[in-house]
Amino acid sequence: MSTADLFQQHVLPTYGRFPLVPVRGTGCRLWDDAGKSYLDFCTGIAVCSLGHCHPRLVEAIRDQAGNLLHCSNLYQIPKQAELAEEINTHHVRLPGKIFFSNSGAEANDGLIKSARRFGHKHPQPDGSPRFEVITFRQSFHGRTLGSMSATGQAKIQEGFDPLLPGFRYLPYNDTVAIEAGIHPETAAVLLEPIQGEGGVNMATPEFLRSVAAVCKKHDLLLLFDEVQAGFGRCGDAMAWRMIAPEILPDGISWAKGMGGGVPIGAFWLNDRAIDDSGTPLSSLMGPGSHGSTYGGNPLVCAASLAVLQEIREKELASNALLMEVRIRETIRSWKLPAITEVRGSGLLLGVGLDPGLIPAPEGKTPALLVVTKLMEHGLLVPPAGPNTIRLLPPLNVTEAEIDEALAIVRKVLGEFN
Repeated sequence: MSTADLFQQHVLPTYGRFPLVPVRGTGCRLWDDAGKSYLDFCTGIAVCSLGHCHPRLVEAIRDQAGNLLHCSNLYQIPKQAELAEEINTHHVRLPGKIFFSNSGAEANDGLIKSARRFGHKHPQPDGSPRFEVITFRQSFHGRTLGSMSATGQAKIQEGFDPLLPGFRYLPYNDTVAIEAGIHPETAAVLLEPIQGEGGVNMATPEFLRSVAAVCKKHDLLLLFDEVQAGFGRCGDAMAWRMIAPEILPDGISWAKGMGGGVPIGAFWLNDRAIDDSGTPLSSLMGPGSHGSTYGGNPLVCAASLAVLQEIREKELASNALLMEVRIRETIRSWKLPAITEVRGSGLLLGVGLDPGLIPAPEGKTPALLVVTKLMEHGLLVPPAGPNTIRLLPPLNVTEAEIDEALAIVRKVLGEFN
């Protein structure tokens, strides 16, 4: 029985899957069950930061699996502590504490719970808790009930009413709206410095600074979702620093690229004092406030530590910036009518498509049509909304691999004039 038949009979159809059966990967290359080779500029949707089967990652997983796969968070796990130190010292570079989860959605749920806890400790003038988290239109924060409720896209939420209360969606990059959008019950603002699933929309410096100023003025938590954008993909360990480096967030969520392919996520809370007695924000999530059976187990922490050390030691964030320049200059030189713009930063880039020049058949968006054609020519990329394709290669991608992928993009998009 084929893989497709097994899926049809036994797996919930929650994904619109392409007819591709990957069986092996090395670096930037992926092979299917028929032996066809692909350049992988999807990388599990920004997950495989080092490409497929990177030797350092494979060795870390193999070594840890031979010693200890899992133990309870009732005990102190050495690799978890080492990973937290790596993140705090070398990536965030701010004092804070970290909770390890299994995914980005779970990490965002942790930030939402932290905002609720903060709102209880710092209530409204009448003593009732603050609970509202402001997010933004076209955002994507996950598919758990909490993270889905925080997501500012109706199509993600359709059919799952009633949603978790306590969220309001404002227009992205609108400084006037954020200034006017604070209510007495508002406790936090949660945003992606670069919206990935929403179309690769990058926050402006003015917008991020306005959000930070509003949070300070109204005693709100400033929370960044860097699940897709974090750990070097956008040209810095932290994506917000590419936009407004002077900003000091209260919380950050991560997942995807931090594990290189193993299921790990995390959220970070600042150690800053939140009252006159010096109570650290991070202390609000104390024993019993949150938990995860598998979160931060020895295996995933060993893998993530290897990935983040490789990114840092090999300066792969800088490589992401160099490759961004190469991609932008090459695409600009084509002057193809089907391409409207290139958005994003580093190796989280969105190529905007002109829907008027790409006549997609009924039931298919221009982005899905282009993604399918690129796959036929040996290049894997994901869509980001109806009129955008994403370029998400490994952070250690080479110039030759960039050039090979762009040649395929030009061939496919050159057909639409």
